Amino acid sequence: MQVIAVLNQKGGSGKTTIATHLARALQLDGASVLLVDSDPQGSARDWAAVQDDNPLTVVGIDRPTIDRDLKAIGHKDFVVIDGAPQAADLAVSAIKAAAFILIPVQPSPYDIWATADLVELVKQRIEVTDGKLQAAFVVSRAIKGTRIGAEITEALAGYGLPVLESRITQRVSYPGTAAAGTTILDAEPDGDGAREIRALMNEIKQKLV
Repeated sequence: MQVIAVLNQKGGSGKTTIATHLARALQLDGASVLLVDSDPQGSARDWAAVQDDNPLTVVGIDRPTIDRDLKAIGHKDFVVIDGAPQAADLAVSAIKAAAFILIPVQPSPYDIWATADLVELVKQRIEVTDGKLQAAFVVSRAIKGTRIGAEITEALAGYGLPVLESRITQRVSYPGTAAAGTTILDAEPDGDGAREIRALMNEIKQKLV
């Protein structure tokens, strides 16, 4: 069972959008997947509740016991954790449970600076696990047509974690499909948005091999 935690303690980074879409992409790729909503606000649970027949199983674990509670869950190929903003104890628990930490960051200086505390927690865990834990940034809510690649990669380089080549762009179809309790992978499977989500999934899977 591979556990991927989507974490950023700053709100508005696109965590829930990425977590729900990544979980659905893995499921559509043939894996058994559980989505864990660790945010007390319950955004991923609200999303799942919109559709009675939502194909993804979503459970809430919004206590700092995620690493222990997952051991009691039946086997899944992947568990994707939608992390909570602000709550350091929940972040630590998710980090302990994970094999891969995905840190979405918007291409702005404020968002880059705001990741410092989380990166420190992640790097401490990488050291404790002798490098078994993997972590990487993904640029989230990027605006098409702007030059962000080299600039944000350079800005994040000081943190000592890789930046994935995949980018998640700002699209009206993300909130639009979320309001309907679905994903762009279901609504527009051949669209550019679905392709960028599948690219993100494949890049993470390659790192977990």
